[in-house]
Amino acid sequence: MKKIYDKSEIWFAIMWIIIHVVGVSITDGLSESIGIPHLITLFFSIAMILVLLSFMKKNGFIEKYGLCKLDGSCKEFLYFIPLLAICTVNFWNGLSIEPSVGESVLKAAAKGIIGINEELIFRGLLFVCMCKTNVRSAIVVSSLTFGIGHIVNLLNGAPLFATSCQIIYACAIGLCFTLVFKAGKSIIPCLLTHFIINASSAFGALPEDYQTFQIIITIFVTVISLGYSLYLIVKYKDRIMSN
Repeated sequence: MKKIYDKSEIWFAIMWIIIHVVGVSITDGLSESIGIPHLITLFFSIAMILVLLSFMKKNGFIEKYGLCKLDGSCKEFLYFIPLLAICTVNFWNGLSIEPSVGESVLKAAAKGIIGINEELIFRGLLFVCMCKTNVRSAIVVSSLTFGIGHIVNLLNGAPLFATSCQIIYACAIGLCFTLVFKAGKSIIPCLLTHFIINASSAFGALPEDYQTFQIIITIFVTVISLGYSLYLIVKYKDRIMSN
């Protein structure tokens, strides 16, 4: 694996993106086929994390990919209140545990771990290697690929409207996460936020007027993410734009 990495970091990142996207799609289908949704996906995603973390630790890349404490105070980052606000959206219509507690917990675990994987790949591998040549392009590409990557949900049976909304606000969140990582030199806040957002979706109740609810959430998350991104750009412009 190190030989592939040394030859081209960008292709190494793309390889992991493909493994993640295809792997989750396949394991979701396999999980459904055995009658235990998300089970195989959970084990696959955990295996991915262990392999990535082992690779990073073995080669001394822990700090390079932001697996370290924040460079700055939480106060300077507004105590991450915008990220906490985004974490609440799945509970706006109340709680729901369907069809059972066990299945909801399994779904939450699988989705949460997937969120951690996506941060390590998109914010870690892809963004960091692209920053070496052009920071602006790295920010844009990392954010857009993260958002557009959610189109794979269509293959898993997700509605077109919901997926379209998800792509929009995921691009905004992707930008926000990327700037938090670049400004704070730590991916930990992004990992935790992404885990909570994904995991909490397993317990959120769906409203009767689902499309209107999706529109409201999309507007809220997009505005908060872009607003926080603007704050970070103004406060940490030099740090963000440095290679």
